[in-house]
Amino acid sequence: MTIGEKEKDLAELLTIIGKHRDVIVAMGNGEPDYLLTAIDENPNVFSSLRIHQILEMKNRQYIQGEHPNIRYVSYFMSGFARKAFLKGKCDLMPNHFHQMPQLLTSVTVNPVIICQTSPMDEDGYFSLGTEADYTAHFIGKAPFIIQVNEYVPRSVGENKIHISQVEGFLHHNQPLHELPEIPVRDIDKKIATYIAERIDDGSTLQVGIGGIPNAVVGLLRHHRNLGIHTEMLTDGIYDLVQHGAITGTEKKTHKEKMVATFALGSKKLYNFLDQNQGIKMLSVDQVNDPRIIAQEDQMVAINASTEIDFYGQCASETVAGKYYSSTGGQADFGAGVRFAKNGKGFICLYSTAKNDTISRIQPTLAPGSVVTTSKNDVDYVVTEYGIAQLKGKSIFERTKLLINIAHPKFRDELTFEAKKMGFLI
Repeated sequence: MTIGEKEKDLAELLTIIGKHRDVIVAMGNGEPDYLLTAIDENPNVFSSLRIHQILEMKNRQYIQGEHPNIRYVSYFMSGFARKAFLKGKCDLMPNHFHQMPQLLTSVTVNPVIICQTSPMDEDGYFSLGTEADYTAHFIGKAPFIIQVNEYVPRSVGENKIHISQVEGFLHHNQPLHELPEIPVRDIDKKIATYIAERIDDGSTLQVGIGGIPNAVVGLLRHHRNLGIHTEMLTDGIYDLVQHGAITGTEKKTHKEKMVATFALGSKKLYNFLDQNQGIKMLSVDQVNDPRIIAQEDQMVAINASTEIDFYGQCASETVAGKYYSSTGGQADFGAGVRFAKNGKGFICLYSTAKNDTISRIQPTLAPGSVVTTSKNDVDYVVTEYGIAQLKGKSIFERTKLLINIAHPKFRDELTFEAKKMGFLI
């Protein structure tokens, strides 16, 4: 089949998709909006379809369960899927992010991959651009249908698809999603200070998005020879590169390369990603594999939680016992730093919720809460009132340390509960 024969119109691509029971959709800016909108607007083309995705970027009728012949399966919920899941309109599949390729292989039958790519180069390759995620794992193993978008950067790594591996494609150009700038508050700076002073020159970082990660990154600009091994490439990492803090010279794997599995931020980040030989985009089963993470001697992982108990259990995907998101890569990097020679894992949370009426440090987790980082994997816990290293500490010791970094208005109450539980004398 020639290149011209593989370029299809929308109706032809929907027919191809309709021959499959399972569709795997790339995450983030790999999401082909034009194709997904067509699926949503033409549900009768499909007899039975399951759509699998992590981190959906746009609300759709099939996410909300409005098409009886289409079932949506989310692996990390955005607000759109969260609302649908709590109403029983879509499914949530528990997972560790690094096991997504293996999991998708086991739960799908003859899947088709649909994604968004850069235009084809002179050698016949399309780039997944801001993505590698689980999609890259299926290159050469499953048919691809792609939406070619000139706004998608051509990134470097193991995320290239040859025209011979594509079942059909069409062209549709539209700007990529950009994250709004997240302001850094004073409380974020306080938490960040405790973390930044424990990060040594030459460390390899995993950071995410939010006020606290942004504040941490802002305090690392004068560090030197930092490395990047992170699931998500962010604007903050771009800023560290501009300040000369990142060289990757002390990394043990992919020396002098920044490793990530997806990028989400602003246009300046996407421009930075374009044909950048210093960045390597790899599938998530490589980037987030704890065994690979652990090979970095000075690995530092920074993640957030919504609640922690005296045992050290971190509930990071539920709020007040109701599902909010999913595991993502927190457990992957929590385990990875535990096995790293000098690894450090930081779990960050504000000390209170709902205008200081609820303590996020509790004797036990709220009923219905889901443990994301186990008591055995937790290392440092940080609030605006201090930092507590729980690794190597008994339950009694952990209880004292956590009460010390709780909001002062709740310390007496927490102490009383700890004594009732026999955790304090």
